[in-house]
Amino acid sequence: MKRVAFALAALLPLTSFFAMPALADTACGPRDEIVAKLAQEFKESQQAVGLVNENAVLEVFVSGNGTWTIIATGTDGKSCLLSAGKDWQGQGFVKGLDTAWHPATLQ
Repeated sequence: MKRVAFALAALLPLTSFFAMPALADTACGPRDEIVAKLAQEFKESQQAVGLVNENAVLEVFVSGNGTWTIIATGTDGKSCLLSAGKDWQGQGFVKGLDTAWHPATLQ
């Protein structure tokens, strides 16, 4: 239950993210340009996507050497960088199933 509450609290700021156009203008731009730059400079490709609300989509881009970037894209096609890092660990995870807390894994 705490994990669900934490996830909801973490996503809550994103619901108003696209209502504030002045936020992070230097880290925003047309989605196709940002995706191309991630591919060219970091060799990152889309690994996950999720709907934030009716106004935004969240995407995770990851490279073969472990760099990662998270972007949010609004219905206007504008994307903004939310976070980036290194040492992405994606092996052994099942899409859509967090095995650390999912009831199906409890026995």
